[in-house]
Amino acid sequence: MHLTDTAARFVDPSGPGLRRRPAGVGFEYLDAAGKRVRDPTTLERIRSIAIPPAWTDVWICPSADGHIQATGRDARGRKQYRYHPAFRADRDLDKFGRLVRFGERLPRIRRRVERDLARRGLPREKVLATVVRLLELTRFRIGNPEYARMNRSFGLSTLRDRHARVEGHRLRFRFPGKGGQVREAEIVDRRLAVVVRRCRDLPGQELFQYLEDGEVRDVTSDDVNDYIRGAAGGSEFSAKDFRTWSATVLAFRALRDGTNGNTAAPAGRQPTRLRRLVAAAMRETAEALGNTPAVTRQSYVHPAVVEAFTGDGPQPPERRRRHAGAGNGDLPDRAEELAVLDLLRAATRTQAGSRRRRSGHLARRS
Repeated sequence: MHLTDTAARFVDPSGPGLRRRPAGVGFEYLDAAGKRVRDPTTLERIRSIAIPPAWTDVWICPSADGHIQATGRDARGRKQYRYHPAFRADRDLDKFGRLVRFGERLPRIRRRVERDLARRGLPREKVLATVVRLLELTRFRIGNPEYARMNRSFGLSTLRDRHARVEGHRLRFRFPGKGGQVREAEIVDRRLAVVVRRCRDLPGQELFQYLEDGEVRDVTSDDVNDYIRGAAGGSEFSAKDFRTWSATVLAFRALRDGTNGNTAAPAGRQPTRLRRLVAAAMRETAEALGNTPAVTRQSYVHPAVVEAFTGDGPQPPERRRRHAGAGNGDLPDRAEELAVLDLLRAATRTQAGSRRRRSGHLARRS
C-alpha cells in the first residue's frame, strides 16, 4: 500500500512501533515484539518513507495511516520527523492559506508602520516599526538570542552595533546568519537611517534599542511578533510570514519575467525548458533569502506559483504591472502583489475543494 492511498490520523510516536537496526550492508526492521518484519507491503512502505541512513534511534509507525511515519536522530542529535503525505498536504494548505490572509493584511501593517515611523524621539513603537520595515526590505530572519549566544549567528532582532553602518541616508548591514552564511543588504532610506543611527548611539552592544521612561531597553523577537500581530489585527502572523510572502512574490516575478509574462504554459512548451526556468527562479529567490533553492521551494514559495507557470494549476487574472524598485527603501509593487494574491486565492479554493472531495471519498470507502 502506498502512503498516498490513505488518509492520515494522529498517532503518538512515543508508543510502540517498528525499529531499525543494521544488517549487513543495509538495515532490518523489528516489530514491537522484537520479531523481524517480513511483510512485503510494510517493507515497501518503509522504503517509501526514505529514512536517512545516518539517523539513529529510528521509530517507524506500525500503521500506514499515522500522521507521523517515522522519527529519528540526525548526526547532531536533533530529533527529526517524516510525515504522512496527506498530513503534509493539509498542513501546507493551512500554512499557505494563512499566507493569503497575510497578503490581504499587508496594507494595514504598512499603514501602522508609517504612522509609527512618524513618531517623535525613539519610542518603542518607532523602533519596532523600523525593524518591521527592514524585515520587508532586507528579507532577513528575525533571529533569536539562543542562536546568537550558541552559534554566533544573528537576525534582525539580535544584531549588534558592529553589524550596521550608517552613511548619510544609506544603511549597510553585514553579519553571520543562520548556518554561518554571511548576510548583507544595503538600503537607502532617510527615516530608517536616522532611527538606526540613534539606536547605535544608545549604550549597549545591541543594535535595536529604544527609550522607555528614560531607560534603554532591547528589542526582542517576541516584541516584533507582537507588534506584527497588533498591526495586522490577527494573532496568527509572525516575522516569518514576511519571508514567505517575499519569497512567493519574488518567485512569481522571476517566473513571469522568464516566460515573458505568459503564466499559462502552452502545451507545446518543452518540459526541460520549464524545469530550467523553475530552477533558475528558485536560485534567484533563494539568494535573496539566504537559503538553498531546495529549502526555498519546499518551505517558502507557495506551490501554486510554480504550478501556474508549468500549466498544472490555476492561472491569475491579468493585471497591469507597474514597475517599482525594491531594496532601496521602496516597498514592493502592490499591483504585482495583487496578482499574486489572485493566484493564491484561486489555488486555495481549488485545494480546499480537493480536500473535501478526498475526505468524502475516504468516508465512502470506510
